[in-house]
Amino acid sequence: MTYIVNENCIKCKYTDCVEVCPVDCFYEGENMLVIHPDECIDCGVCEPECPVDAIKPDTEPGLETWLEVNREYSEKWPNITLKKDAPKDADDFVDETDKYKKYFSTESGEGD
Repeated sequence: MTYIVNENCIKCKYTDCVEVCPVDCFYEGENMLVIHPDECIDCGVCEPECPVDAIKPDTEPGLETWLEVNREYSEKWPNITLKKDAPKDADDFVDETDKYKKYFSTESGEGD
């Protein structure tokens, strides 16, 4: 098992989770984070830190696509280990649905 980040993170990108990760397995895209599934040690400390419920164990049904998104982009995007301010409009996107289709960006973030 590993943890993944799902579409709830898109356009919200709260980074509370990265500070608690003991193995620094988060990677930053332009408008979301991902977890490297081979680096994650399945400790679960990040899951309750996410204010938008975007972190889930990959054993939950229907998350296969998100496991692949996390795997692919954790290889391309820079590592992030320090908490940053969320986007100014993050709260506007918390309850929005279908964010992957509307807003997903393959562009990388800044990392640390």
